[in-house]
Amino acid sequence: MTTNQTRRARTEDVPNLATVFDQYRVFYRKASDVTGAVSFLAQRLSRSESVIFLSETQDKITGFAQLYPLFSSTRMQSLWLLNDLFVVPDLRGMGISKALIEASKTHATQTGACGLCLETEKKNTIANQLYLATNWELNQDYNYYFFNLK
Repeated sequence: MTTNQTRRARTEDVPNLATVFDQYRVFYRKASDVTGAVSFLAQRLSRSESVIFLSETQDKITGFAQLYPLFSSTRMQSLWLLNDLFVVPDLRGMGISKALIEASKTHATQTGACGLCLETEKKNTIANQLYLATNWELNQDYNYYFFNLK
């Protein structure tokens, strides 16, 4: 069995990462668009608008986590949004998602952030169990709202 390695993504990873990112989007009921994924990821990385951690085995990307920077006005500190977390379906249950979450936590600590936040679908039972198992707190005090422009 080969070991997965977790590292920060670089712009040269984008072509291979885009295929896994596309699988993630399809999982969330979006149309496949690898070309669009390449463009989107290349822009995020080249503009330093996100931080992406990837997991790989023998140069094959097995999963990724994408973080976006945010700020807390009440805490007057930065924080990170763990916006995307995905592991290739055939490789789930091997600890890849936990390693990506740990890399994200380490990054937040190293950048002096006050924390990380995320959202997932209520019906995504596996993800909800994963977040509780990795010491995230489910916030029961606030409602989440979204104003859809598209």
